[in-house]
Amino acid sequence: MEIKNHWETVYKTKQPNEVSWTQENPKTSLDLIRQTNLDKSVKIIDIGGGDSRLVDFLLAEGYENVSVLDISSQALERAKNRLGKKAEKINWIVSDITEFKPETTYDIWHDRATFHFLTTTEQIEKYLEITQNWNNGFLIIGTFSENGPTKCSGLEIKKYTEIEIENQFSANYKKLKCITEDHITPFKTKQNFTFCAFERIN
Repeated sequence: MEIKNHWETVYKTKQPNEVSWTQENPKTSLDLIRQTNLDKSVKIIDIGGGDSRLVDFLLAEGYENVSVLDISSQALERAKNRLGKKAEKINWIVSDITEFKPETTYDIWHDRATFHFLTTTEQIEKYLEITQNWNNGFLIIGTFSENGPTKCSGLEIKKYTEIEIENQFSANYKKLKCITEDHITPFKTKQNFTFCAFERIN
């Protein structure tokens, strides 16, 4: 509940230009989703999507079955208000990712900057269990790299190298590619990310 309250407060009190994770164009995420070469009817879930604009771009490209999960109802309400009528095409899910009980399996699981907030073995194992049971296709994960910040929004995070991310998911996925990139925040600072794309192997 403490973590949920933290994020509800963030989205109540701060605008997109006041938080570091805002992206006008989520190019890397979109490129990795396109590179799966799946058709537009596949089930995509954006973990910790908040009021990210990824959902706007996915709708614009014709994806028909998109879910957005976030711990903050305020974040999702903000995204719905931005999308207007288009928001009715999206499945909105308010949940802590470690308590998420999916109702369907997903073909593409996308997570930019949620996984690195899981800092205990128990949290990480729960996340891995959920992806193992509810994702049958591709997994796209973006976290702070070893050169990234040690905190985000005042919370401790867990930084990952390419090999460390690969090791977390290697039991069920093969790595397709990893890249590192600098995210330029609205305050013109740099945050170095590692992005990896995986494909389910069993």
